[in-house]
Amino acid sequence: MTLEASSVSFRYGREPVLSDVSFTLTEGRFHALLGPNGAGKSTLFGLLTRLLALQQGDIRLGGVSLKKQPAAAMRQIGVVFQQNALDLDLTVQQNLMYHAGLHGLSRKTARNRCAQELERFKLSARAKDPVRQLNGGHRRRVEIARALLHQPAVLLLDEPSVGLDVPSRETLNAHVRQLCHDDGLTVLWATHLIEEVQPDDQILVLHRGHLLADSNGHELCQNTGTSSLADAFRALTGEDVS
Repeated sequence: MTLEASSVSFRYGREPVLSDVSFTLTEGRFHALLGPNGAGKSTLFGLLTRLLALQQGDIRLGGVSLKKQPAAAMRQIGVVFQQNALDLDLTVQQNLMYHAGLHGLSRKTARNRCAQELERFKLSARAKDPVRQLNGGHRRRVEIARALLHQPAVLLLDEPSVGLDVPSRETLNAHVRQLCHDDGLTVLWATHLIEEVQPDDQILVLHRGHLLADSNGHELCQNTGTSSLADAFRALTGEDVS
């Protein structure tokens, strides 16, 4: 499923945070939203998930307007926020079942889908463990499994690797890319870490609320006359990326 943002602008009071942002996420692709802290990435995620109300522009999922038909659109979205949103005192399975209930899944369907996702993320053996006993990488896997229980077409991840060590970041990134390949999932992965982005990715560069680029990494380097994604980012923004 495609996700289209059209002329999205947002301000806090008189302070503009996003200015006329437009892009399309293509079905089955991994899209990287690249930008430094303060670029407007979290605000954009707030709009995509309806934590913030759209002020200008529209967001459409498969042609369904998030502004006009929010319930239908949100059924197609799974979200992993930057801050961990699991209940640490509940077990892994309890966290998943609670989330499934919020989406109206029957207990039988919820149990089946929980089992499927735990198996896919190699977490079946941890199902009865309290979440607080899991390391950061495993907690993130649980959050992604939870986000997929209602079988969304689009998965949004707002800096999901924050606080993880390098091996855990790489493993998580690879897992999400495999979801695109296996399930045709449309993914938007927000990050300020250039090593999480690959040249074949569709890359959106957000800087000070403006979308400066929307192309794959090879085109981005070609258009900026650079030989690496880090240099391309520097050429566009005048800043270094992590």
